[in-house]
Amino acid sequence: MTEQLRPSQLMQDLGVIQAGDDVLARPARPFDLPAEQHTAQHILDRLNDALDRIGNVHDFSKGMGLAAPQLGMSRAAAIVRPPDAGPVILLNPRVTAASADLDEQYEGCLSFFDVRGMVPRSRHITVRHTTLDGLICTSDFNLGLARLIAHEIDHVNGVLYTQRMRSGLTLIPVAEYRGTGQAWVY
Repeated sequence: MTEQLRPSQLMQDLGVIQAGDDVLARPARPFDLPAEQHTAQHILDRLNDALDRIGNVHDFSKGMGLAAPQLGMSRAAAIVRPPDAGPVILLNPRVTAASADLDEQYEGCLSFFDVRGMVPRSRHITVRHTTLDGLICTSDFNLGLARLIAHEIDHVNGVLYTQRMRSGLTLIPVAEYRGTGQAWVY
C-alpha cells in the first residue's frame, strides 16, 4: 500500500517552492524588456510546464496561477489560467488601481497547499504589465480573475496571502475546506 502525500509535499515534488523559502518573501526583479525577451520567454516556458504538471494531478475549478518565485526564480513573471478563458501572462505586473468594493473568499496557495485562508480582495483591479516586446499594457480584471491575478502579483512582490488575512482569522486544514470543486460565489 502506498502512502498518500500531503498536498504541499505533492506540490514540492512537482517543483513548487514551499513557504519559508526566502525567495517567496522578497520582491522579484523586473525584466528589462525587450532586451531580456529570451530570459523572460524561458521563465514563461518553465511556468507553463509546471502548470501543466500541476494541472495533471489536481483539478483547479477556480483557475490556477503560478509566479516565478514559486519555482525559485526571483523574476517578475506569473501566469494565470482562469477556468473559462485563455492564460493571462504577467510580466512586470503592478496593480495601479483597486476598487474599494471588497469581498472575502477562501484562497489556497501552491506554496502551502495543506491549508486555506479567508482573504479580502478588491472585486476589480487594474494592472500595468509589459509584453515580451516591451510594450506597456493596462488590463482590467474582475471578480474571481481579479482575485487570481492579485494573488500572483502578491507573489511577485514577496507577499503571501496570509499577510492579507484580517487579524484574528486562522488558516483551516484543507480537509476542512468545503469549497473544492466549486466556483467562488459573487
